[in-house]
Amino acid sequence: MTKLSIKDWDEADMPREKLERLGAEALSNAELLAILIGSGSAEESAVDLMKRVLHGCKNNLNTLGKRTINELCAYKGIGPAKAITILAACELGKRRQLEKAEERENLNSASAIYEHMHPIMQDLDVEEAWILLMNQNFKLIKKIRISHGGFSETAVDVRVIMKNALLSNATVLALCHNHPSNNIRPSNDDDRITKRIKDACQLMRVFFLDHLIITDGKYYSYSEEGRL
Repeated sequence: MTKLSIKDWDEADMPREKLERLGAEALSNAELLAILIGSGSAEESAVDLMKRVLHGCKNNLNTLGKRTINELCAYKGIGPAKAITILAACELGKRRQLEKAEERENLNSASAIYEHMHPIMQDLDVEEAWILLMNQNFKLIKKIRISHGGFSETAVDVRVIMKNALLSNATVLALCHNHPSNNIRPSNDDDRITKRIKDACQLMRVFFLDHLIITDGKYYSYSEEGRL
């Protein structure tokens, strides 16, 4: 029976494509290792090669990490480069276990958001808008710049904001933008965009925490002003 290489597989079964579609957790250990080594041999795919190697380690990644380069190279299809890649991956996994999870910043107030964003926005000579996406405990998941060079209804796409919030599994959202003029008073555009984002958040069940206007030294908070 002729062995198929990975490039001959159905796209849904290819490890890289599978990871992109379903996430790394959906792949087997052999599939993850196959992505790292890149290729198998003329006789077997990278996945089949790694299944064979893992079988020799009783399908135990801890045992795999204890193998030497020479021991791995004893498997047909594994050369020094692939052996080193495998051991490097095992070492990274071990080091990850030893490290504490990164503490996410708590941004549950206007002042906390200002302190976080002021260093980024204090010297800008044009308007930029950013969204801060958070979990239900107001811990920052990520921040994303959504406009540069202007803050208006044409420059800010509410659909893009909500798409990023949903893709990040965010349940809390804050918006901030700067006024290079150092005037913290909101404009009519600021008010309209705030309302549109608030309405979209209500529809998608995302808590709209605040909209901050940031200048160098002070801020305006729609929440603190009772306008949300």
